Amino acid sequence: MTTVCPQGLDTGFVALGYAKVAFLGVIQGITELLPISSTAHMRVVPALLGWRDPGSAFSAAMQLAALAAVISYFWADVSRLAGESVVAAARREWDNNSLRLAVWIGLATIPIGVAGLALAPILNRCDSPLRSLTVVGWACLVMAALLALAELGARHRRSLRDVSLVDAMIVGVAQIGALIPGVSRSGSTLTAALGLGFKREEAARFSFLLGLPAIALAGFKELWELHKAHLDAHGWSILAVGLVVASISAFAAIWGLMRILERFSAWPFVIYRALLGALLLAGAGAGWLH
Repeated sequence: MTTVCPQGLDTGFVALGYAKVAFLGVIQGITELLPISSTAHMRVVPALLGWRDPGSAFSAAMQLAALAAVISYFWADVSRLAGESVVAAARREWDNNSLRLAVWIGLATIPIGVAGLALAPILNRCDSPLRSLTVVGWACLVMAALLALAELGARHRRSLRDVSLVDAMIVGVAQIGALIPGVSRSGSTLTAALGLGFKREEAARFSFLLGLPAIALAGFKELWELHKAHLDAHGWSILAVGLVVASISAFAAIWGLMRILERFSAWPFVIYRALLGALLLAGAGAGWLH
């Protein structure tokens, strides 16, 4: 029988069962790709409902749902980038825009890869201090403030054609913040891209494309960790349900995000994150969230 925390890996999602994991899959899928922090919602929603924490392994594995959604939504961009890069490399056309962007995305993934390996023992612990409601709450408030500053100072002029290696590395370093529960990978990279002067919809596209390698690595690494922890067939089937549901809701989330950024701004997310952070800190302080 699968234990809740085999070999120190938090697999609390197994104890929740199919229905609860499917519900959390909807929440995870929507919040994973919006700049509002899926981890914060995976802490506050179960706490409000009186459920146990699904665990960091669930959140990390669910990134494969985000991967599927991003690739399918941005298929034209992904296929063009991959196809043109391969052709350009074969022809040794090193100045090709697609090839350069692909290489820069690869280089920009290195910082979060190194940081993720270094922090993995802490992040995956059942009693990880980084998953406390206080840490998540403060992270939400800080990111709300940073996203607000990015909106206030952003020029909204640049597009993907203007991306440089420096841009990619800055957004790549910002992506490290996603390792801190409550920061949000989408939130940190979108904030950095807006701060660099990209148009809102272009900033989101840049954020998603740059995040593909990191999302894939994190998701598949977590599957391997669950395999090494001997997760049984029952646990894998529960995870599979969450992945399918999260993939569908993540695709809907991307569509909604792009519409909001094209027609409005990032301010709705600033306000939401600030309110969520305040709720978490108030709830943790008052004792009705634990």
